[in-house]
Amino acid sequence: MTAARVGIGGPVGSGKTALIEAMLRELAEAGIDTAVITNDLVTDEDAERLRKGGQLPPERVRAVQAGACPHTVIREDPTLNMAAADRLEAEFPGLDLILLESGGDNLASTFSPDLVDFWMFVIDVAGGDDIPRKKGPGILQANLLVINKADLAPHVGVDFPKMLAEATEVRGGGAVLPTVCRKGEGVAEVVGHLRREVLFK
Repeated sequence: MTAARVGIGGPVGSGKTALIEAMLRELAEAGIDTAVITNDLVTDEDAERLRKGGQLPPERVRAVQAGACPHTVIREDPTLNMAAADRLEAEFPGLDLILLESGGDNLASTFSPDLVDFWMFVIDVAGGDDIPRKKGPGILQANLLVINKADLAPHVGVDFPKMLAEATEVRGGGAVLPTVCRKGEGVAEVVGHLRREVLFK
């Protein structure tokens, strides 16, 4: 049985790495054997952050350097990420889940179905309450939309219930979950959604 491969995309600063950090705690408590692949332009910055966080053994966190637009290696030619995932599965038999974090990209970012079984897109309140109305492919096509930094809404003039409702509407009722990743809020719901939709199918 192969590991489920789940993509996590979204703009720079939306909280993708923070979401992974918080998810790893929930996944460990649930006994889900996990590894992570990060994508950065020309550095291993996100991978190093996760390794230093200590939620996973360092060898279970791999880095891919895109060397071009971040969506290139998750959509147009995902072979580098596919090879990294294959190596993780070969080295760690019994893996349940591989999380693949895209480099920060725009609302048009999507994952190739050849690379992932399921993907989520992360936006944040501080980016503006008009983001759902812009209806980029990341907003519309992701299996799950995560709206992070919900606690900042009063500080940036965002009507969060309205933003949440608009996001749900433009997605035609598709799954939308709010989070405050730095506080761990809403992360159990994200992991629960993954378990229902991907891990236990």
